[in-house]
Amino acid sequence: MSVPLTELPDTARLWVFGTDRPLTDAERETLVDDLRAFVDVWTAHGAALRAGVEWIEGRFAVIAVDEASAPASGCSIDAMVRRLAALETRVGCSLLDGTRVFYRDESGEIEGCDRAAFRTRATAGAIGDTTPVFDPTIETLAELRAGRMERPLARSWHRRLVRRPAGRS
Repeated sequence: MSVPLTELPDTARLWVFGTDRPLTDAERETLVDDLRAFVDVWTAHGAALRAGVEWIEGRFAVIAVDEASAPASGCSIDAMVRRLAALETRVGCSLLDGTRVFYRDESGEIEGCDRAAFRTRATAGAIGDTTPVFDPTIETLAELRAGRMERPLARSWHRRLVRRPAGRS
């Protein structure tokens, strides 16, 4: 059953999917409406999952499930991934590319690129220790609520992607 994320506990399991490009309002609406329809009937071993969907920062689809009521199973997670793959084709964007790195550029816009390009941009000085990066691997709604999805490169696992990040103020 679909519920607002505000109704889910901090312990809710979380998945974050970033788009390879900014979406138009119509594309975003299609994506969010479809995911909400999916979680409205999402089940694991016949048990309804209490879950929510939200679009954040103009680039990320967030899906959370309260596993206290019923835990997500491998099959239910596979169903979610299949739905996202279908949406990639329908909307014309990438959602499932786990190698994409997201960061805020100097103007505050969210950029996404592969790891090699991220490393190249860091070497060139366009990305530095203070550059905000996004961590779509956070696992709970508590982490999202605490602001752990976005943090400076120097305080993120992303720092391992660059040998010597250039300092940037």
